Amino acid sequence: MSALPPLTTASAGNTKLDLTRIRAEFPILRQRIHGKPLVYLDNAASVQKPNAVIDAISDCYRNYYANIHRGVHLLSERSTIAYEGTREKVRALLNAASIREIIFTRGTTESINLVASSFGGSTIKIGDEIVITGMEHHSNIVPWQLLCERTGAVLKVVPFSDAGELILEEYQRLLNSGRVKLAAFVHISNALGTINPVNTMIDLARARGIPTLIDGAQAVAHLTVDVRALNCDFYAFSGHKLYGPSGVGVLYGKQALLEAMPPYQGGGDMISVVTFEKTEYADLPNKFEAGTPNIAGVIGLGAALDWLNHLGLDAVAAHEQQLLEDATAQLLAIPGLSIMGTARDKTALVAFTLHGIHPHDIGTILDREGIAIRAGHHCAQPVMQRYGVPATARASFAVYNTRDEVEALVKSIWKVKELFA
Repeated sequence: MSALPPLTTASAGNTKLDLTRIRAEFPILRQRIHGKPLVYLDNAASVQKPNAVIDAISDCYRNYYANIHRGVHLLSERSTIAYEGTREKVRALLNAASIREIIFTRGTTESINLVASSFGGSTIKIGDEIVITGMEHHSNIVPWQLLCERTGAVLKVVPFSDAGELILEEYQRLLNSGRVKLAAFVHISNALGTINPVNTMIDLARARGIPTLIDGAQAVAHLTVDVRALNCDFYAFSGHKLYGPSGVGVLYGKQALLEAMPPYQGGGDMISVVTFEKTEYADLPNKFEAGTPNIAGVIGLGAALDWLNHLGLDAVAAHEQQLLEDATAQLLAIPGLSIMGTARDKTALVAFTLHGIHPHDIGTILDREGIAIRAGHHCAQPVMQRYGVPATARASFAVYNTRDEVEALVKSIWKVKELFA
């Protein structure tokens, strides 16, 4: 594995990112698209991977890959140590009380489905209510709809304002029904960039004895997340939005809840004793990790966490916030451009429309300029319906993006307007 270079400089007590060194860590950024330098602004969908992550995965497959937990030979022991080492890194990232509370999954989607199936399937009954918000990703809507179909429960939705801020009075009103058995809501909206007041929302639910699940897919790469300070019951996120590989995710759950929940899947490694008459399940976290996992992927996630910790999340967040402010100011100067989601508390993405121009056309033209953005409904169709649009164009920023790239984005959008004029 390559050693991590110094990626920050310190002066007068401030930490400043060394963007030249940071960008050099991402080999994909060196290429040209249609003859133009790549400007990658689709980071809310998935971020690119630094050499530290690529090298960690390659090192695993080249030098010590073997199945974990079950073998007594050296390669299995080395793989197990590296895999379980990532579990401790995730525990530290979230400030969870124990590694038993950290479950590896395929991603945020599977983490939420696990809770819906195991926790929801064993606790939600006919007439119960599940509260979500109007700005959820489909992965925090559909699992609850499926659960409601199976159980006869009812899904309730918290509305949000034109600015993209949840209406907390409506949230409280829904919680007061006396029938709510779970509140599940997104930490940061992938379609709007809104940072929701999850501390307040958790406290309001907890005061009524209502468990909470937080979709943290967009949050962990941009904010410090402390699950004990939040006092949430479940927290889910994906590795690929955190500079790690795809196919790896995390579910945090309070130990007492996880111990009481039935397994999500049956198979190898989640058992203690199996007979044809009865099966005894393994202790946490193994109880929820059936079968051979994405071993190299989990190890790659550990490398991503090391890399991000080396940078410092506060420095990353400050840099991304500056990009957001620059992009917002310049985009609002373009006639006919409307930004969807203007919450006071917002992370580094801008979703927008151009009057008379479909977002797919915007994305296609920007691609010819070497600029990768996302155009579509962003797996959040109810958000599009709320604003009466079929789709938006979305530019989202990561640590390796620069102010020059913001200017390239704005210049290319002006070109889009000229082409359609």
